[in-house]
Amino acid sequence: MRGPLGRDASAGGAGGGKGGDDDDAAAGIIRHDRKCRDLPFLALFAAFWVAMIVNSSFGFNQGSPLRLTYGLDYKGNICGSKRGDPDLSELDVRYWLNPNQVYQSGLKNSTSDLADAKSICLMECPYPAEDGLNFVCDYPEGDIRLSVDDWIDRDYDYFEYLTPDMRNSSLQLQGPCYPIIFPSINVYWSCQFIARPSNVSLKHWQQMGGVSIDENMLIDKTIHNTINYKSSVLKRYVADIGKSWPVLIVCGGLLPLFLSLIWLAMIRYFVAGMPWITVILFNALVISVTMFFYIKAGWIGNDPLTVVIGPSDPYVSIGGREINHLQAAAVLMTVVMIIAFLTSIAIVRRILIATSTTVLKVAAKVIGEVHALIIFPVVPYFALAIIYMFWFAATLYLFSSGQVVQNDCNAECCSFDLKLGKVNCDSCCGYSVHYTPHIGIAILFHLFGCYWATQFFIACSSTVIAGSVASYYWARGEISHDIPFHTVVSSLKRLLRYSLGSVALGSLVVSSVEWVRCILKWLRHRLKGVDSTGESRLGKTVSSSSHCCLGCIDWTIKSVNRNAYIVIAVTGKGFCKASELATGLIMNNILRIGKVNVIGDVILYLGKLCVSLSSALFAFLMLDTHKYRSAHNKISSPLFPVLLCWALGYVVAQLFFGVVETSVETIILSFCQDAEEHDGEAQYAPPLLMETLGDTSQLQRLTQGP
Repeated sequence: MRGPLGRDASAGGAGGGKGGDDDDAAAGIIRHDRKCRDLPFLALFAAFWVAMIVNSSFGFNQGSPLRLTYGLDYKGNICGSKRGDPDLSELDVRYWLNPNQVYQSGLKNSTSDLADAKSICLMECPYPAEDGLNFVCDYPEGDIRLSVDDWIDRDYDYFEYLTPDMRNSSLQLQGPCYPIIFPSINVYWSCQFIARPSNVSLKHWQQMGGVSIDENMLIDKTIHNTINYKSSVLKRYVADIGKSWPVLIVCGGLLPLFLSLIWLAMIRYFVAGMPWITVILFNALVISVTMFFYIKAGWIGNDPLTVVIGPSDPYVSIGGREINHLQAAAVLMTVVMIIAFLTSIAIVRRILIATSTTVLKVAAKVIGEVHALIIFPVVPYFALAIIYMFWFAATLYLFSSGQVVQNDCNAECCSFDLKLGKVNCDSCCGYSVHYTPHIGIAILFHLFGCYWATQFFIACSSTVIAGSVASYYWARGEISHDIPFHTVVSSLKRLLRYSLGSVALGSLVVSSVEWVRCILKWLRHRLKGVDSTGESRLGKTVSSSSHCCLGCIDWTIKSVNRNAYIVIAVTGKGFCKASELATGLIMNNILRIGKVNVIGDVILYLGKLCVSLSSALFAFLMLDTHKYRSAHNKISSPLFPVLLCWALGYVVAQLFFGVVETSVETIILSFCQDAEEHDGEAQYAPPLLMETLGDTSQLQRLTQGP
């Protein structure tokens, strides 16, 4: 009787075709009478990507990545943009002109927000004069016959050119010139006031007859809170992606490719020592990455993250959410480090058992025979690289998309309009970027598309590898010289012609379950924030149980999917039927599989983490250079680029480590089906595998021959 993975009886004689040709035996396992499966899901995947392109085009049309880093002035111009009026390409620091407006916007019952306070763009934050009073004046226009360059050369001060009416208006804090009373520091391209007014400047202002200026600490906190809004921090994190793109290419793309190829070569020639090397290297990398988080969090060393751009007053300490996030990451990595150490102790005991790495040795032999297996993951690697480059570019524009609109405020304020030549009290509301709900949906759609595409290409890679390894197993490892490349190419052709729909369905199932978990986790977090005291014990139990159950379901589906792809590659079945066959085969041989595959899975998982942690470590080193710590390339925090390099490194490692992982699972499934077809005695298993999974009589038969 032919099972899901067994040879067709027509491919050889009884007992598995002992006297048949080796190439025929290799081909017997692979069904060629196939038809296209799960086509609606392939069409859904194609339609989804058409929608992704349309969705991204909306971002490219509406967005401007400059908004993620720089603020808007009172005219709605983006600081640092050449499209502003005037040209602001050299003016990228946002400065609030009227300190009283800043103070009033921070009051609890205020009718206006800081966004409504008058602000302009400068090259750097101004500082009070040591022996007098300096002014910062509005953009020169109207009766002020100065070019922008001359205005910049004069340190933004043309108070001496003002008419009497303009001077009187300025002394009422209505412009066009405003006094520099408070020192300010460039914090993420916004000038944050320090509530420590200059006595000399304040005295001169009072002597000139200027109105009273509020000196409350609220003037400091108002700007600080605005800079540290959650949305502002998220924008800066996304902007860091654009600034650190060379780091993402090197540490998220090229480095994990190089390390993965080295790991595959070592597993081929040095498989006995790889478990020890992997465990030791994993612990060393976890400790190193944890120490970097401690350094940037300011807990050890003298090189903490600073939120200030450029020189700063050493006596002024300014914090931010970014520092808090790094401290939280350092605590989390400390927990991971402890768990890693304890897990390593448990793993070492299993590594001492020689049988625990037997299947890895068989997989290493397969890689040595079918050389194209090492090279093949480069194909999905470059496909994903192209998709990721497009995806990251679209992400920057989607997160910055929206319309710049004037705020609707009830503030009572007046300012001198240089174009009108008089004080204007009609348009004192500021501008902000208006985000509609559909932008949030577009971003979620964009994120889901990236995850689905990643799972799709990983699944394609696994399916091609499974078809090649199955051919090797059922040929008894005695393959012809053309098989090393022929089987991989043939397996790829079968995937592209018949099984792309099944792979699209499998990757969609994994992606959907993962996203349901994320949404429920987010809802749980929001509900906690709404009512942290009124949640009943039953509600907490149900919430925790549902989260745990979804985690188990997600793990189970991923495990079943990997084996389903093997059945798809071999039999050409649809995804649902393949999942059923794979699950039945696993359940019938659960003890036999668990005997050898658990420690192998752990070693492979640690190997992936070694590659991804190496990417994160090198990302830390690159981001610690002068280029990313000063001027316009300064990143707000290394956290997001490091996490992205870790994630990209893990994806690349999963592609290449999938060669070994899929080889191991294909060999084990083939062995189980081989044994079921032949009354418990596997006929095609390599002798090395029989040492662990078979019995002595079978091993003797395989090694001595008939």
